[in-house]
Amino acid sequence: MKFEFDTRKYIDELQKSSNYFHTFINKDTLAAGVLVLQPGEKDTQAPHDSDELYYVIRGNGYLKIDKKDYAIEEGKTFFVPKNTEHYFFGNTKDLVVIYFFGGPDS
Repeated sequence: MKFEFDTRKYIDELQKSSNYFHTFINKDTLAAGVLVLQPGEKDTQAPHDSDELYYVIRGNGYLKIDKKDYAIEEGKTFFVPKNTEHYFFGNTKDLVVIYFFGGPDS
């Protein structure tokens, strides 16, 4: 079982790929990953089966949660209840976020 993760490596790899997120822990009770959304890139995620927490490392833009827009800035944390529509948009800089699920990433 792995206990240490280099999120900088995952962020670098995402910036060079066509993917914009990578889940590096995916267990029955917890999932965690990184999301890197470049300006103009569309966030295509759908509502999840678990509660989710986002921590903004850097970037700007907005997070729409259940039809309300929240401004993104470094150091902010956002809670998204399970089965709630949400997505990032409007960033003019690379948006880098760590996410955590209260269950598996499904």
